[in-house]
Parts: sequence; structure tokens; C-alpha cells
Amino acid sequence: DSLVIMNPIFAGTVSKKLLLDLVEARMPLESTTVSLAAKHATENHFAEMDPSLTRSGASLPDVSLLNEMNLAFHQQIAIASGNSVLQQVLGVLTSLFTREQRLILDIQNARQEDHEEHLGIVAALKQRQSELAVSRMLAHLRNAQEVLQRWDPSTTPGI
Repeated sequence: DSLVIMNPIFAGTVSKKLLLDLVEARMPLESTTVSLAAKHATENHFAEMDPSLTRSGASLPDVSLLNEMNLAFHQQIAIASGNSVLQQVLGVLTSLFTREQRLILDIQNARQEDHEEHLGIVAALKQRQSELAVSRMLAHLRNAQEVLQRWDPSTTPGI
């Protein structure tokens, strides 16, 4: 039932521009998914998000597991949106850019703050406050964008 098919052989070079482009591309997509999720999420969706957030909160020291849980959380919001195309587009972004998302998490080095932002997004979703959910999602992504804009890639080995 896939509407969007990805090229699993993407081997693009990681750069500051690529990371900024990734965050920039996520902004309109994820603001739309979170807005739709505020309207369409069911108790079953929240029942999936809550344990995921609990596990990510417990995984703060393990950046690999935390990255996996964070990506799953964003995908759960896309699922809760009820829009299958947005869900698949975000799934493709997640699959293609897992290592880049991990690098962003490393660069930000604010795991607790990132987790608290996720908790705030879910709280707005549960209250069916679409504008607040969008505002929190955009603030979450802008925080990453601002850190990346200040980041000096020469200080990070392997990039």
C-alpha cells in the first residue's frame, strides 16, 4: 500500500547544509501532521505515544536508543494525523536520514530539553489544542535549526 517509495541506497554526504535542509523540510510537514493529529488522534494513538515517551525518557544516556525512540515518536504523530501520504513521507525521511537525525541529536546535546519538548507536544495533542501543538512542534524544530546554524562542523569528527 505504499504511495511513496524511497531509494534505500542514498549515500549523500553529511554536511551542515544537509542537516539544516532536513530540519527545514520537516517544519511544514510536521506542523501539518501535528495539527491533524490534534484533531484525529485517538486514545489508541496516545496509548502508543505514552510508553514511547516513557522509554525515551529512560533512554537519555543511550543516544542510539533515544534517537530511535524520538524518530518513532514523530512517526506516531504522523500516524495519528490520519494522513497516509504525510505518514509515508515522514517515514521515508526517517529511513533515509536516521544517521543525520542522530548527528543532530549529538550536536544539540540537550537530550532532556528535547524530551520535555516532546512531552509538551503530546500534552497539547491530548488537549486537542492544534495551534499550541503546532507552536510547540515548530519551536522544537527551530531549536534544532538554531543550534545547527551556530554549529561549526570542524569541531565534530567524522563529518
